[in-house]
Amino acid sequence: MELRQLEHFVTVADERHFTRAAELLQISQSGLSASIRALELELGTSLFTRSTRRVELTAAGQALLADSMRTLASAAAAQNAVAAVRGLVRGRLTVGAEPCVGSVDLPAELGRFRAANEGVEVRLRYEGSVEILESVATGRVDVALVVVTGSTPAGVRLRPLTTQKLVVLCHPDHRFARRDEIDLQSVHAETLIGFQPGWGAHVLARRAFAAAGFDYRAAMEVNDVHPLLDLVGYNLGVAIVPQSFAAKRPGVLRAIALPDDMPEWTVVVAAAEEPSPAAAAFLDQLAQKNA
Repeated sequence: MELRQLEHFVTVADERHFTRAAELLQISQSGLSASIRALELELGTSLFTRSTRRVELTAAGQALLADSMRTLASAAAAQNAVAAVRGLVRGRLTVGAEPCVGSVDLPAELGRFRAANEGVEVRLRYEGSVEILESVATGRVDVALVVVTGSTPAGVRLRPLTTQKLVVLCHPDHRFARRDEIDLQSVHAETLIGFQPGWGAHVLARRAFAAAGFDYRAAMEVNDVHPLLDLVGYNLGVAIVPQSFAAKRPGVLRAIALPDDMPEWTVVVAAAEEPSPAAAAFLDQLAQKNA
């Protein structure tokens, strides 16, 4: 069993797709399949169940995944420690984020970081805050920009950036548009447009509705900010979003205040309590930018 095989296995497990995994690893799909088959042959069991659309971990694959990630993390830490002694920042930096959380111009910061640290391979993945934070806890992501949605996993440290209120976003012709504030009972009676489970706005809205004694059900769910703004712009429903989302369509959509006891949209930088040298360098860069 080689580290290279474990890296191949973990990447396929992450992507649930051989073609995408091969592209990320920059090897041929046939080479990746051969590597996984060799690992399965050595272990004497199948690690994935394969279909035409995606692959899923078997019970044996699930058992191997956590140890494989720890092994790869330990190997990377050893390489980084040697590089750090030489005054170099090496290795890989995987950054995760929920799209449009605000606070940081992430593409610009990644560009600055890569220009200053040419020896670091930079990767980026977008998901909902819940999934990204869990990826930080398991070591799949080094640094993440997320919305606080609940408890912090063990071994993860949060660095606060900004906090803003949630508002109701609606079309100028909607009956809410002439109001300065709206209560949750009125919002509950409307067609809701929201994000998929795991996204910050979804979690916070569901929590607020539950506290008020209502079920939260979005009639239309999206996985990006701009489709949500488009749907509201066609007066297909209203959405609960942070104030900054309204600024993306100024003069087109109307933002209505919610009661003061609503959960707040708090953006943080999440990283391991003991980050890798590359992650520590990126955290220092973000801290200087937001000082």
